Amino acid sequence: MMRVLSVASECAPLVKTGGLADVAGALPAALAPLDVDMRVLLPGYPQVVSYLTDHRQIARLDALQGGPAEILSAELAGLRVFVLHAPHLFDRDGGIYLGPDGTDWPDNPQRFAALARAGAEIARGLLPGWAPDLVHCHDWQAGLVPYYLKKSGIDVASILTIHNIAFQGLAAADLMEPLELDPADFTSEGFEYWGHVSFLKAGLVWADGISTVSPTYAHELMLPEFGMGLDGLMRHRADDLHGILNGIDETAWNPAQNDHAISYRTERGKARATTALRRELGLPDNDGTLAVVISRLTEQKGLDLLIEALPDFLDRGGQIALLGTGEARIERAWRDAAATHESVAVRIGYDEILSHKMIAGGQAIIVPSRFEPCGLTQLYGLRYGTIPVVAHTGGLADTVIDANDAALKTGVATGLSFMPGSRDSLAHALRRLVVLRGNRDTWSRMVRNAMRHPVGWGESAEQYLDLYRSVVRPL
Repeated sequence: MMRVLSVASECAPLVKTGGLADVAGALPAALAPLDVDMRVLLPGYPQVVSYLTDHRQIARLDALQGGPAEILSAELAGLRVFVLHAPHLFDRDGGIYLGPDGTDWPDNPQRFAALARAGAEIARGLLPGWAPDLVHCHDWQAGLVPYYLKKSGIDVASILTIHNIAFQGLAAADLMEPLELDPADFTSEGFEYWGHVSFLKAGLVWADGISTVSPTYAHELMLPEFGMGLDGLMRHRADDLHGILNGIDETAWNPAQNDHAISYRTERGKARATTALRRELGLPDNDGTLAVVISRLTEQKGLDLLIEALPDFLDRGGQIALLGTGEARIERAWRDAAATHESVAVRIGYDEILSHKMIAGGQAIIVPSRFEPCGLTQLYGLRYGTIPVVAHTGGLADTVIDANDAALKTGVATGLSFMPGSRDSLAHALRRLVVLRGNRDTWSRMVRNAMRHPVGWGESAEQYLDLYRSVVRPL
């Protein structure tokens, strides 16, 4: 059996702000049938500590970024978890990355350096009875783990998964000493990034292997348009870079056994879910195409472009239901759209139950991202026969087959795609959506194709195992 320590700043269902949490929460169960014992190291945020009704202390760290810490072991929500309980770093009101004022916690570098140091010490053999063969590090928050492993002479392999290269974990250069970083490595070949320390770059330089969450995004990372200043490093490490698609939990997201919405197996059943969603959101009960959006409301996600393309879609009988939270100006624009148009329903915030109802009841799901490492909502849409309308980028390009002429003739289309960052291309895709839904036979075939499309973790788990084996030190 291979033992893997997964180091992550969030993990569903315990604590979540985005797709990273879904992956960290899903991988242990996906890899278990492949004889991988994966345990997750998480910070002891209040949300996580609240789950700790049955746990034990298995290690202490007397001085960890300004205070003592302990590592607690527990089984939570079917996961084997190590919780880094360090109240001076994690026990606070607000978000896990942001304070109550909506800005980054000023000590985020110290908080996540502590998480990385704890991961490295577990790899060294800190815990009685369990030590990993490999450390799987997620995003910048775990980016210092590979560095600490190499610099401390800990002979345990590591891989780093990039969930979104736009977030790089930058820290001031004068923090190198408290972060236990060697100033000799503050170079363009090391962790220096435009005069700052980059946690993500440290991981990319010192990890034994690198993965990201879709094959197309792996290619995009090597391009200046997408690499966020690290494209040269990504090209340098191209042989070590692997694009592995995310999957979804097919039990939690199952249209035939839906805990939060009307269950269905057929288009007739889905129509009932659509009617129920319209009633809940106060949308007119008509035959227009109901498209849903479940997203962070940010420029990356392209929701400003969708606002601009909205009038034409509404004029053609379309309806939009949106759930999300994010940038104030985009939230405001969507609230204004809902106040202006009776065919637009907006819910600002995060609501897991409503998200299931929207995926089940929507007839299409729109993902207009300017870039998208993988994306999960289009996978939920496929699973539920909710036709994805997506920008042709990253994992969206890898998971949705556009209903172009060739795909329609061969009967393989599962959705629609358009040029990222283009309002006109998005508007054209929405016009195509209305036309396709008007052709009952074509639409039914697309819905069936979508629901048959593989969206689980099986193949991706095998690819992760192959990657693990390629970097683990031989005995």
